[in-house]
Amino acid sequence: MDIFSRISEYRAESEKLGWSGTFREYIDLLRRDNTPAMTAHARVYDMIVSHGVEERGGSKKYNFFNSEIFGLDQTMEKLVEEYFHSAARRLDVRKRILLLMGPVSGGKSTIVTLLKKGLEQYSRTARGAVYAIKGCPMQEDPLHLIPSELRPEVEKELGVRIEGDLCPSCQMRLKTEFENDIERVPIERVLISEKNRVGIGTFSPSDPKSQDIADLTGSIDFSTITEYGSESDPRAYRFDGELNKANRGLMEFQEMLKCDEKFLWNLLSLTQEGNFKAGRFALISADELIVAHTNESEYKSFISNKKNEALQSRMIVMPIPYNLRVSDEEKIYTKLIGQSDMSHVHIAPHALRAAAIFSILTRLKESKKQGMDLVKKMRMYDGEEVEGYKEADLKEMQNEFVEEGMAGIDPRYVINRISSALIKQDLPCINALDVLRALKDGLDQHPSITREEREKYLNFISVARKEYDNLAKKEIQKAFVYSFEESARTLFENYLDNIEAYCNWSKIKDPLTGEEMDPDERLMRSIEEQIGVSENAKKAFREEILIRISAYSRKGKKFDYSMHDRLREAIEKKLFTDLKDIVKITTSTKTPDESQLKRINEVTKRLIDEHSYCPVCANELLRYVGSLLNR
Repeated sequence: MDIFSRISEYRAESEKLGWSGTFREYIDLLRRDNTPAMTAHARVYDMIVSHGVEERGGSKKYNFFNSEIFGLDQTMEKLVEEYFHSAARRLDVRKRILLLMGPVSGGKSTIVTLLKKGLEQYSRTARGAVYAIKGCPMQEDPLHLIPSELRPEVEKELGVRIEGDLCPSCQMRLKTEFENDIERVPIERVLISEKNRVGIGTFSPSDPKSQDIADLTGSIDFSTITEYGSESDPRAYRFDGELNKANRGLMEFQEMLKCDEKFLWNLLSLTQEGNFKAGRFALISADELIVAHTNESEYKSFISNKKNEALQSRMIVMPIPYNLRVSDEEKIYTKLIGQSDMSHVHIAPHALRAAAIFSILTRLKESKKQGMDLVKKMRMYDGEEVEGYKEADLKEMQNEFVEEGMAGIDPRYVINRISSALIKQDLPCINALDVLRALKDGLDQHPSITREEREKYLNFISVARKEYDNLAKKEIQKAFVYSFEESARTLFENYLDNIEAYCNWSKIKDPLTGEEMDPDERLMRSIEEQIGVSENAKKAFREEILIRISAYSRKGKKFDYSMHDRLREAIEKKLFTDLKDIVKITTSTKTPDESQLKRINEVTKRLIDEHSYCPVCANELLRYVGSLLNR
């Protein structure tokens, strides 16, 4: 890539986005397409929807969040539908502050960052274009130029709504520069940019004794007082506060509830009436989405103070819990590690999964449902089937605790410990045992973990280790079985022939002798017992397989054993059981003979080629599984 030619192309593209004209030309533009006149809330919602929406089983997944937010599809759906969509329709929700409340490292800041970046990119598109009065320090909506008496007619003509009034600066310019001739007022297209302080404002609390309200609302420029003679002259005022600069876009309050009260009072009028007080001017109109974030303890302290009732009633509180899906937790760790300079260190398969299992277990609450433990619950949350439980049970558990996911181990701690393992050991590869060991060692250093929690978390590390042991055995099992797919399918076809004969009260024919025989009960049970199908449940299980095959057949599809999770697991476990002794001898022999060495090399190659292992972790896995089988 030619870096400088690409920079030139980007600059040329940005220049093409520029547009300037008179107010009359802007009105002509709105006649053709009135989307530039949408509110800040509508623009954010439109931006989110423009990335696509997937509907599954009555719920919606917004693709806008896919790249950064994992495992919070329901939370994001609630956020978009209950706040952004309603606010975009000008319902009263838009007059509320959006407060994201949740545990540390739960994704609150990431959501806001996504919204800000999304707005910046969207303002560069045709539909997301933003137009403003040229030279206005608040990138003013040009429609504010229209006198209030004429607005009903203009709204009807253009199919828009006009809310708000000119800022003091534009009011003066209209009189002094353009002699109240609004047609001559220049209009330009602006690009929302946090860096350039256009359409995005960010306020972070600091020492209340030194922090000035001017950070929010702008301040008097004392150097110009002698020139203009009055503090109420707009030319003597800097409209450079965060609320001024966030107009037409988004205002972020970082750790909002840590702010001094005087900084929050401005929000009372801004949220309800769409204006705020600054200097010696009348109320200044502002169209901006206010989003804040805080943790749960600060929020509880805030609502317990009666003085905050007025502001509290102007908030929409959106809980942002931790992710509760193991597979999505892995994606979070992969993303965070990918952002580091440690990409040259190979992370063995299932290492991050072991850490994810530990994290999710710390966040789940014990279900009151009979026979349900945390591991089963974790598996069901991750989309796995658990015998004896159905989709209705999953939904019931998800609604059992409102606060589930609001506590537990945060991703930041896990990444810190993985980083420690990566740096300390200086190895070309780390595996699941390295990661679990690092997590365990770090519990003593975690400042907020009590002794009782530490004992519980140590137990969860043991559970994660057991889950990893099963995964490791399964990985070796697949690698050891020569032509695994063919062997599995042969066993599957044999099993199908037998259950079909069993369910139809018929016999099967021996392919070699042609002799008719009874179904092989021993074979069927040897497979079913691998996944805990009881003697009483075997008939229902076999019938369910045949029904599934029939359903696929009616749709013209061929049923495969991998299409049924439990049957696939049973087939794999059966094959591994049959091979167990061979695996045990091969992996534990200190001086393997020629045939064993050949088998080890084949297995290692398969682990590297097909399962993303490196030579180091492939050999470690072989030794580890060998030790497991010999216990």
